[in-house]
Amino acid sequence: MEFELNKEQKEIQKAVRDFVKGEFKKDLILELEEKHEYPIDIWKKAADLGFIGIHFPEEYSGQGLGVMENILVAEELCRGDSSVGACLILADFASEIVLHFGSDEQKKTWLPKVAEGEVLSCGAFTEPDHGSDITRMETTAVKDGDDWVINGSKIFITNGGPMAGFYCVLCQTDPDAAPSHRGMSLILVEGDRPGVSTNSVGTKMGIRMMATAEVNFKDVRVPQGNIIGKEGRGFYQVLEFFDESRILIAAQGLGTAQGAYDRALAYVKSREQFGKKIAQFQVTQHKLADMATKIEMARLLVYKAAWNFDQGRIDPKLTSMAKMVAGRTAVEVADEAIQLLGGYGYMLDYEVERFYRDAKICELYEGTKEIQKNTIASALLGKLK
Repeated sequence: MEFELNKEQKEIQKAVRDFVKGEFKKDLILELEEKHEYPIDIWKKAADLGFIGIHFPEEYSGQGLGVMENILVAEELCRGDSSVGACLILADFASEIVLHFGSDEQKKTWLPKVAEGEVLSCGAFTEPDHGSDITRMETTAVKDGDDWVINGSKIFITNGGPMAGFYCVLCQTDPDAAPSHRGMSLILVEGDRPGVSTNSVGTKMGIRMMATAEVNFKDVRVPQGNIIGKEGRGFYQVLEFFDESRILIAAQGLGTAQGAYDRALAYVKSREQFGKKIAQFQVTQHKLADMATKIEMARLLVYKAAWNFDQGRIDPKLTSMAKMVAGRTAVEVADEAIQLLGGYGYMLDYEVERFYRDAKICELYEGTKEIQKNTIASALLGKLK
């Protein structure tokens, strides 16, 4: 059993850290946060360096690496900044659906554009009336000649809007299927198709630089060739995608926790109260010890989940554990970071309050922490009579 990263993985970590040091400028980030603007220039530079789609094959402008390398990039980017990091690691969100299930034409058309920073990709699964329940879809796709005609709405769609190149849309294609999820399919819908419209969901608690949209499909026509994989397999394809994407969100939580901890540690080593550094107080030391231990526990789970996926094993229990633990760690560590900074921790300029706001999303998207517990319990108990 080997717990050491290999040489290439360490070089990737260093490259991302150097990138963060050179490009993540505090004043710019605070301005982007205030204006709710996407970090376009940083995204383009990250793509030029190969950090977007690092796990794509080289023929699609990736580096042919695995989920492990992808989450190492994600951890370091979110450690550098929770908001910019989240934007960059999710620039290729749901593109794995095309990578694993799409046709050769779909892959050749879209994956290079994502990896090279030309477009953002989107997964359109969640609906206004169903939330976490993706076993039911109101969005329908009906065959009409050589086309699919799509109608419906999706909500809380990451990257939705003018920068989106395409949406992987989960649709009900067989209304008579029982249970209904057996009649769902994934269809690739280009962002500029007539009938596709988007609206911002409004001001969010965190991840404010990232577009989160309501996406509406009104009589949207796409060729039948836009179906992703096999008709009727969409629900199962999304579940398999979640087993990969949840590791990425776990890495987001891990990096966010580490970034908040880094800032708190630097502060307590320099701040003086009652005639000495506050790092010398035992209560401070115990807080730091608890924070560091939680981060290390989360890291072990996240790395194991990524390594396991790269071995070709699908383990929903493990990926759900990783996401649940890393998300909770991000929230708890960021909370303690604010506590250690005191009043300064509550101020925008000291960053940890933003890490705290950004951390919470890790317990919500890609399946809430309660959904993760359901998945874990289901794996433990099996089918109950």
